[in-house]
Amino acid sequence: MLLKIEGITKRFGGLVAVSDVSLQVNQGEIYGLIGPNGAGKTTFFNMLTGIYKPNEGKILFENQPVQGLKPFRIAQLGISRTFQNIRLLKDESVLENVMVGMFGKTHTGLWSAILGFRSAKKEEEMVREESRKILELVGLNGYEDELAGSLSYGNQRRVEIARALVSKPKLLLLDEPTAGMNDEETEEIGELILKIRENGTTVILIEHNVGWVTGLCNRIAVFDHGEKIADNVPDAIISDPLVIEAYIGKEDEEGESEYAAN
Repeated sequence: MLLKIEGITKRFGGLVAVSDVSLQVNQGEIYGLIGPNGAGKTTFFNMLTGIYKPNEGKILFENQPVQGLKPFRIAQLGISRTFQNIRLLKDESVLENVMVGMFGKTHTGLWSAILGFRSAKKEEEMVREESRKILELVGLNGYEDELAGSLSYGNQRRVEIARALVSKPKLLLLDEPTAGMNDEETEEIGELILKIRENGTTVILIEHNVGWVTGLCNRIAVFDHGEKIADNVPDAIISDPLVIEAYIGKEDEEGESEYAAN
């Protein structure tokens, strides 16, 4: 088991954003998180990556407690992520944006780089080479020297995924990776996620496209008002009455669920 969550809770004053959530993610899975806006999914990601510290509960990554660790330390242990809103250095090249993802994994210090020490130059070349390999993996070979801000929205998403992958994480968290994409781009991202999993990286993703998630993920958890209300294989999730009521929608007057109608 790669990740085990035991009863984590996050409060902001009197607001309970995530309440007593427990789940397990196995090595090699693609695990989906779905639920209405404000259900606590991104807050959950923020606890996994050290941005927020849980008020209660445990987060075990490879049997090691990580709740309360700084984000850079959690990244060093092998958890990487993307964000719902793209966060690129838009005036820098695609290659430079990906190289930033190796920060914290390199060994030579700032002064070594400034003074041009041979070890720093060798390490920088290694980072460049790894970044080029990842850009090829995500389908962006040939874009290395383009400004990140000049790329299409879909390709900017790919750059962000590449930046998260370059440090070779064991667990990749994707926060709405297909937001704003058309159907073709969405399918391409699905193919990329399968390729990432085939290369040995476990994936947890937040997504609103229920049909796409059920076709891609091995298991899915459903959040509603900060609570986990379901955790199962896709076929069981889409037929769960609690899920239909809380997320997919209650039956309409003709007896057809919102999910079925769409």
